[in-house]
Amino acid sequence: MSNTIDDLTIEYVDEGVTTIKQLDKIVLTKGAWSTIVYKYQDWEKAKQRYSPPKYSIRRYQKRNDQYNLKSKFNISSADQAQKLIVILNQWIAEDGKREA
Repeated sequence: MSNTIDDLTIEYVDEGVTTIKQLDKIVLTKGAWSTIVYKYQDWEKAKQRYSPPKYSIRRYQKRNDQYNLKSKFNISSADQAQKLIVILNQWIAEDGKREA
């Protein structure tokens, strides 16, 4: 748990090895419920290298001055991220036409 949104991370070290390496972090919303998107890599022990970048969307609830992870969605590849971008852009365009 963390006291500030700046302290939140998905980086994880196990026995001196960074098994989840955080590459970037963008805070989408702040408040009692905060949403953060992380860019990260997993350590692939068998290959002795890091995976291609992955992405995670995480929701935190702040209660008693502590941020607690409440939900997460991992995007496992650039291909999956691209598909998500395409469909979101399509839906946003469709919604914009309905509002006009």
